[in-house]
Formats: sequence, C-alpha cells, structure tokens
Amino acid sequence: MRISFHSVHEPKCGVCQKHCRSFESLREHLIGPLPKVECARVFSARGCSFCLNIFDSASALRFHRDSCQYSRTNQGLVSRMSRLGLQGSTGDSQAVALACTMVGGGNDGSIDLCARVCLVGEDENIIFNAYIKPSILVTNYRYEKTGIRPEHLRDAMPLQQAKRRIQDILCNGEPIWKIRQRGSRAKILVGLGLEHDLACLGVEYPSFMLRDIENYPPLMKTSKLSNSLKYLSQAYLGYDIQNGVQDPHEDSVAAMRLYLKMRSQPHPRNYSSGSGEARNNNNYPAWRQRELERMSPEALFELSGSDYYCWCLDSYK
Repeated sequence: MRISFHSVHEPKCGVCQKHCRSFESLREHLIGPLPKVECARVFSARGCSFCLNIFDSASALRFHRDSCQYSRTNQGLVSRMSRLGLQGSTGDSQAVALACTMVGGGNDGSIDLCARVCLVGEDENIIFNAYIKPSILVTNYRYEKTGIRPEHLRDAMPLQQAKRRIQDILCNGEPIWKIRQRGSRAKILVGLGLEHDLACLGVEYPSFMLRDIENYPPLMKTSKLSNSLKYLSQAYLGYDIQNGVQDPHEDSVAAMRLYLKMRSQPHPRNYSSGSGEARNNNNYPAWRQRELERMSPEALFELSGSDYYCWCLDSYK
C-alpha cells in the first residue's frame, strides 16, 4: 500500500464505498457502459452527474445542482473587448488562468502561432485579453476554428509586447529567479497544455507554478490519457464550450473553474503529497507484519501517499 500511491482525494462511490483512481473511473462505475447495477440505480435517483456525489433525497439533489452546475460566459462582449487589448488588475487572485488561440505559420500552415490570448483571475474577471500579431507570417488563419481574419491582426499588439505584459502579470513584481513555491507574490498559472502555450508566447515560468489540467491525475482518463477541456467542461461544469469558434476567454474561465473545484477539496495537513513517499511513521518492519495483516482496508489506505502534488495544498499558501 505504501508504494501504490493512493491519494486521500481519490473519489469514492457513495453506495458501495469503492475507491476509484480518478473521477472518470468513478463515472464509469456509476453511469458508464457497464456500471455496477445497484450503484447505478441509486445514483440515477439521487446522484449529481457533475460532482458524482449521492444525496439523501431528490430534493437535496435539486438544491445542490443549482450550485454545482455553471453557466456559460458572455462571449460576444469579450470578443469586442479583446480588440482593445485590455489589461485589468489581478486583485487578490492567487491564481490566473491562461488560454490562447493559435493560427498557422510556415509553408503548410502547421506551425502554431499565438494570435489571441486571455488571462482571467479567480473571480473570472479579465486581467489581459488581446489579439497578438505573430512575429512571422501567418499562412493559415484556421478561420473555421479561430474566427480570426487578417484584419484582426493588422493593428494587433506585437508578440514581444504581449510577452512582457504576460510575464509582468505572472511575476507580479517579483524577479523570476526569486519565485518560490510558497511565500511568493507570483501567480499560480492555470490552463490546459500550458507548456505549449507558453512556448508559443515565448514566456518562461517555473514549472512548479503551473497547474495544468491536462496532466492532473484526478481529471485524466482511466487509461492515464488527458481529457479535452471541452469534455471536462461538459462533464464537471455542466455546460458546453468550443461549439464552433474557440474562444480563449471561455476556455480560461472553464480552466479556472475546474482548478478551483479541485483546490476546494479538504486536505489533511499531515498527509504526504507530491513526493510519492508515505510518511516515515508508516514504515513497517518485518516483525510488525502481523499487525499489518490485521489492519482494515481503510487503515491500509491511509498508509499511502499520492505521487502527485495536490492542488488543494495551494489553499494553505
């Protein structure tokens, strides 16, 4: 159990109490193609399809659903505002979410070039939202997906200027070499595929400050592959995104909502996380083998520590 790396946040079936590695695994257990019959029956009557919790009554479920299901953002207003290259205040936000829209460069248009970027705070207010003029020629605007035309980029903000602004927002007045995981003024950066987005923007940022939804185990498939932001928004937030033209403001808001949902989970302060090692006081020598064998499944479960950093620890910073 010590080397199985079970997490204290592993979702659990509210009917049979089965522990699942990810929310996707629990979803398959409850409402998948081959669910457990009794669990599926109870869940269909009193279960929330977004957080996968089971409630005492149908009325309690209806009351809960109003707070668990989100609504879409106003895309039209944000699209008009993005032409202004607006920059707002980060306020008290500990984290900011970033999303980009890519057009194509190169002879065959296969090189991703950032043409639009949006950053939002924890309150979902826009911090920075602008069209960006790439440093090389755009050969494919990918209009059906991006909605971007040549006139949008004609007077757009140069890439280097956008890079400096984004770097300033993230560092929040702190030199990049001085940023630490705890006790730093710098912002946590949330998104999906962050390494790719930052590379396209030319922005450098410490990896320990990134919260990439693409690689967070509780939100991944049972096969350990990544889910798309479109699917995660539909399954866990209760609304559709990326229907037609992809909007970076809508994507960044969805990413922030998912992050805050994961961060809000209660986390025992003495629970080991991120190192992949159980606590030292859980090292059982051979002479204590009988004691280990008499332990209940729940007691054995407590011996494990996750091998990834739990986002809920960000609440303690």
